[in-house]
Amino acid sequence: MKENLKPYLDLTRAHFLPAWPLIFCSGLVLAFANYGGFSWELTLKAALIGLFGFEAGFVLNDYVDRNRDRLDVENTMTRYWRPFKERPIPSGMISSKNAFWLFILLVAVTSALIFTLPYPNSIYVFIIMLYSYSIEAFYQVKKRDQKYPVAQLLGRTDFTLFPAAGYLCYGQPDITILLYMVFFYPWTMAHLGLNDFIDLKNDLARGMKSIAVLYGSKGSMYWVTGFTVLHFLAAALFLRELGTIALYGFIAAFALLAGSNLYLWKEKSQSAGMRILPVYHMTLVIYAVSIILDFIY
Repeated sequence: MKENLKPYLDLTRAHFLPAWPLIFCSGLVLAFANYGGFSWELTLKAALIGLFGFEAGFVLNDYVDRNRDRLDVENTMTRYWRPFKERPIPSGMISSKNAFWLFILLVAVTSALIFTLPYPNSIYVFIIMLYSYSIEAFYQVKKRDQKYPVAQLLGRTDFTLFPAAGYLCYGQPDITILLYMVFFYPWTMAHLGLNDFIDLKNDLARGMKSIAVLYGSKGSMYWVTGFTVLHFLAAALFLRELGTIALYGFIAAFALLAGSNLYLWKEKSQSAGMRILPVYHMTLVIYAVSIILDFIY
């Protein structure tokens, strides 16, 4: 049974599971703070929506790219993202058909949870879900043939909307969630550029027009650092919506990101990019936990 489960843990990047409910619920607690009240039931629902919804996105990613992923020439990113170090669809451990039906199942469960939310919140979140899967598929296909990074600039709006969906489980569209998105979008761009920088050899082999393929390794480093700086600047607006605990947490995250970029420019290598990728992920957890603690205390 363990051997049968391993491919599905790789498909869903199971060791990252705790991060997605945290990020989703960071948006929810901001809505609690702005609109008053708190509900454990709604928090549990939101956590599950965030968990199953994000996992469906991972499965969709692998399904759409199932043929291109067979062309990989090295597995650095696979070892990082997959707990058992395999791409289960290209390796034949999970069939394309089973992956597709798992995606449908996860979407169905997520949709059922969404429609237990009050109206019009359920509609807001459901529309974000449909948009996110559509733009994810667009991103995977468009980056195969483009002269400019259209796929990247549009594609990561799905992740940008992820905490916004958490907010809209309880709140309404307003300035707080807009500022969260303005703050978060540059981080998603920097993170994407870093992934592309690390995975350059595979993207060349797959025929993917990633940031590193379009602009070279140095160009992708400028991309990562430039969007990280924009992320810092956008924080000045978003932090006005938050309290002291969040401020200290964000400052710690900014120090980590700044140090990571200095290290990247010092080493200028894919291995250096791989070393700082976990730091980017750590900062995302720091942001989410800081926002949640800010609400609690």
